[in-house]
Amino acid sequence: MQHIHWLGTGLSSIPGIRRLAKKYDNLTIWNRTLEKAEQSINHVNKDNVLAKKFDMQALSTSLEVGDIVVSQLPSDHHLSIARLCLEQKCHFATSSYISPDMKTLDNDVKKSDLVFVNEVGLDPGIDHFFSHLLVKKLKDTNLSDLDVTYHSYCGGFPAIPNDFKYKFSWSPVGVIKALNNDAKFVKNFETVTKTPYKNVGKYTVNNEIYEAYPNRDSTPYIKEYKFDPQWKTQEFVRGTLRLNGWESAWADIFKMLDNKSPELDKEIDNLGSELWKKHPYFSEEQDRVVLFVKLLANKDNKEVFNGFYFLDEKGSGENTAMGKLVSITLSCAIDLIIQNKMPYGVQAAPHDENLINYFFKTFEDYKIVIKNNL
Repeated sequence: MQHIHWLGTGLSSIPGIRRLAKKYDNLTIWNRTLEKAEQSINHVNKDNVLAKKFDMQALSTSLEVGDIVVSQLPSDHHLSIARLCLEQKCHFATSSYISPDMKTLDNDVKKSDLVFVNEVGLDPGIDHFFSHLLVKKLKDTNLSDLDVTYHSYCGGFPAIPNDFKYKFSWSPVGVIKALNNDAKFVKNFETVTKTPYKNVGKYTVNNEIYEAYPNRDSTPYIKEYKFDPQWKTQEFVRGTLRLNGWESAWADIFKMLDNKSPELDKEIDNLGSELWKKHPYFSEEQDRVVLFVKLLANKDNKEVFNGFYFLDEKGSGENTAMGKLVSITLSCAIDLIIQNKMPYGVQAAPHDENLINYFFKTFEDYKIVIKNNL
């Protein structure tokens, strides 16, 4: 049987690792700190479920044709690991965004009959499932001459708000730099580019008011979600939710970004270290994730479609909301690779409804509740 190699045991990995360790007999967890890798599989006693200290040479030596490598390491490691997988004829999976360099591997990956699945976590990941299903539902109406509005917002934050309106489950440096990277989206039928932290607005989900801002480049997902080319896209934005009051609580950070100091990167690094110490999650503290995806369509200025998917998940300890939603999703993708149900090539989360339903069934098993108004 194929051997699964899971790289990285951060906060967003443990529930998925534990699921795979129970389900399969051929699994190695690799981590720079061996003790953490061992701890992630301490619930099973199987001869070929192992923990090893990560380094690329040791991983390379361990790989065999047809194995599956899951990278939950920092995103700048993914490309070198993916290239190693291509060289060794192994499948690859990660919850991170597909980089332009990753896309260039697509032809070679297909020629080798391999699956390189990316964007199969929470956001990106579950948001893709919701989006594909909403688009399919709208297409099934067979309506034409539509003006379409799409919103996808996701946020992770403490279940009990602190004064800072946020706690860190991943690098503060990454969070701050993302705020300063241009976001591209569609508004009033036009593509616009804005700086996220300068475009914070109010957004209501399930009668709760949040603050929200656009992130990254939303526009490629119009094609990824298979929007009908005849639809006129009025709005299309993928963004981030924050607790109400977040913008005010982070005002000093925004001032730092505004100053455009030549030392900005160093200032962000220093601030990141400080924020890690001031605003970490405590070991049993409850976190919360909210994900909301909405698709609206108007015809002749009259609403003809209004669909959404919504989840509001809480967790703590090893089973944080963020950890469950990212890593359980990723672990399901491994199941589908083993079952030969994933197409070959470099790809994002599945769009096929039957495959999506496999993820949803597993979410039910983990008491993850998804709501919709379809």
